[in-house]
Amino acid sequence: MLLTALFFIVGYTFIALEHKVKIDKAATALFLGILLWLFLAFSEIGISGTIDQLKEHFEEIAEILFFLLGAMTIVELIDTHDGFAIINRKIKTKKKMNLLWILSLLTFFLSAVLDNLTTTIVMVAIIKKILDTKEDLWTFAGFVIIAANAGGAWSPIGDITTIMLWNGGQISSDAIIADAFLPSFACLMVPLTVASLRFRGATINDIRTEVILDKKIGARESNFILVLGIALLLLVPVFKAVTHLPPFMGILFSLSIFWLITEIIHRKKTTSEKHYFSVAATVQKIDTPSILFFLGILLAVAALQTNGSLDLIGNLLGDTFKDFYIINGLLGVLSSIIDNVPLVAGAMGMYSLELYPKDHAFWTFLAYCAGTGGSILIIGSAAGIAAMGILKIDFLWYLKKIAWLALMGYLSGIFVYVLLN
Repeated sequence: MLLTALFFIVGYTFIALEHKVKIDKAATALFLGILLWLFLAFSEIGISGTIDQLKEHFEEIAEILFFLLGAMTIVELIDTHDGFAIINRKIKTKKKMNLLWILSLLTFFLSAVLDNLTTTIVMVAIIKKILDTKEDLWTFAGFVIIAANAGGAWSPIGDITTIMLWNGGQISSDAIIADAFLPSFACLMVPLTVASLRFRGATINDIRTEVILDKKIGARESNFILVLGIALLLLVPVFKAVTHLPPFMGILFSLSIFWLITEIIHRKKTTSEKHYFSVAATVQKIDTPSILFFLGILLAVAALQTNGSLDLIGNLLGDTFKDFYIINGLLGVLSSIIDNVPLVAGAMGMYSLELYPKDHAFWTFLAYCAGTGGSILIIGSAAGIAAMGILKIDFLWYLKKIAWLALMGYLSGIFVYVLLN
């Protein structure tokens, strides 16, 4: 266990110092994930036990990766058809804070309907069409991460942890919305307000006000693809609620519909034009290293869960602190380092519904903390990892520029929650 923890820390450090050591974080994460499972294979668990545990964890990991692949393909297909250029033309303001408020609030509410991962992918695609400079792109992406995680925390379908608690019977949709909405809103509003004071009067000179549509597609087709793509993304939570199948099935179902419709739309075009707008060409544009980075991180965290490291941390917190507000608050901070899914799963196993009944403050506060705490570090949430991979955001840059704002918002939400309860 000690050796596993040591290598995890070393690997985590290499990921954080990616721009200093000049080694791609995806390579480090993938190597780390496989290495930790090798340690398990030659530990007291043995080969057979390791294979059984790997199969159990990989089912969940594969669901996340297929969901990510489907969502990124849909978003990239919209972008290929110049769909996001329409949104760009609708945004007229050149004031940095006006634009930041518009996009952050849009992200906050959209992530409650979709989920924080899908919303982040969509919003990153939009800001890439609006902004050119790296500093502005990274700053806006930082607020997209905060807003997406905050928006997902108050919705039963907005975050994987709220979905877990909802499906497990710990929370109801009414309770999570009533208890977590205002704290989540405060979690976003405080950093936005601070940024308003910091960037008052600042303008963005490089907003792309003129966008030339690709000659291969008309404005009407572009508008249709945008509306269809967003509608199919919104179909995913509905699909899950109706069928009770995992979210990755919903995103792949939406992708299949999108694929069929685009094939029909472009069937009369030339072979080269049809290929340009096809899913086959779109998949080649997806940032595959980001998906492999996800895979490596999830494998590494699953290894920590398998060897009991996460249970040890949970038990230590439970034995040291008796107040569940303190326990959940610390779990939220911890989720910025270690994936929040195993942390919430551990809490669900440690605390029964007999101890804390359905919709008890313990569960709704856990949902808030686990959902928003991951914003403190960029690799603390699926939204952060996605944005980091797509925009190549530097871990240390985020730590210096965004982490303190995310922490301020996180603590503000805790204050609001405790005040209300």
